Amino acid sequence: MDDDSTPERQTDDDAKTDATVTVDEVDRGVLYALQQDARNVTIQEIADEVAVSASTVRNRIDKLEDANVIDGYAPQIDYERAGFPLKLLFVCTVDPDSRATVAREVLAVDGVIDVTEMVTGERNLHVQAVATTTTDLTRMTAALNEYGITIHSSEIITNHYAQPWGHFEMTPSE
Repeated sequence: MDDDSTPERQTDDDAKTDATVTVDEVDRGVLYALQQDARNVTIQEIADEVAVSASTVRNRIDKLEDANVIDGYAPQIDYERAGFPLKLLFVCTVDPDSRATVAREVLAVDGVIDVTEMVTGERNLHVQAVATTTTDLTRMTAALNEYGITIHSSEIITNHYAQPWGHFEMTPSE
């Protein structure tokens, strides 16, 4: 389950210095199309949808990537079909002063696939992991405890649903 291809994420310091990017109607249309199916939509199809040239779409995508509005492209993996029948959510608490550091460090735990920091003091870290057996669950629990994390619960995730945010959908011109 080791994965050296984890995309580099923006640090807290980088996020504080980045300026807000103005996203216009063309950008919104590009973002919406990419959210729907970035792997299979062509630049020309997006251009047709937002009524601009393909080169404009390419330039807009480059601009949005450079500004970190688009932070990467990742496959949606069905872990169960890939041989990891257990997808888990650990609801945890960690010291708020070390939360960001711990969040990045626990990504090294074998099986951890996602870590989310929460603003609140209690239950401020959610760790998603995949496993093949309950033995994996026990091993991960012990590994997370080594980081000074208090685990409040470990839940088995059965399904997850997502959709493109409609805010980015093109509105008909008047």
